[in-house]
Amino acid sequence: MANPTSQQPRHSKLLRYIVIVLLILIILVGLAVLITWLVIKPRRIVYTVEEASIKHYNLTKNHLNATFEFSIAAANPSSKISIYYDSIKASVKIMKYYESSKTTIASEVVDPFFQPHRNVTTLDLKLVAQNMPLSGSDYKDIGHARTSGKIELKVSLDARVRFKVGMLKSRKRTLHIRCYPLIVSFSRPKNFDPRNCTSEL
Repeated sequence: MANPTSQQPRHSKLLRYIVIVLLILIILVGLAVLITWLVIKPRRIVYTVEEASIKHYNLTKNHLNATFEFSIAAANPSSKISIYYDSIKASVKIMKYYESSKTTIASEVVDPFFQPHRNVTTLDLKLVAQNMPLSGSDYKDIGHARTSGKIELKVSLDARVRFKVGMLKSRKRTLHIRCYPLIVSFSRPKNFDPRNCTSEL
């Protein structure tokens, strides 16, 4: 008959070995991640709205017709990471007291593209509002903005992206880019002040 007390040291030794192996694996994985990060040196992509304008503006009976044009520069400073933008949807909203309204007044699907490392790619967006119905509050806000000569807008980009390092490609992730507040003049687009955007995966 087996002695229970003799089995306890064996179980404790086995448990100790398992813990040691797990710790070694965790340390090795941590070192691998650290070394990879030091070699790749990932850097945040910088998105900047460089130009913005409104054309063909017409507001009648709570319906908006207008073309919102934006030039957004995407600067990838990384020396080893390239990016596939597999799909992008752009939209524009009216700002209200630094909070966006829930109404998307224009949107557009942007053509996919590949951005190599150490590259600046400029996206020229043309978001068209065609006979867009507005709520009473949005109608008043746009009417007041037109009277003042400028309007505050928010541009959003939602993209499905993959990152490439050497021959390796990551799985698809959703990148959210938000640019606001954008102070856009109805009559003097050259007076637009560039605005950096925020981005989040």
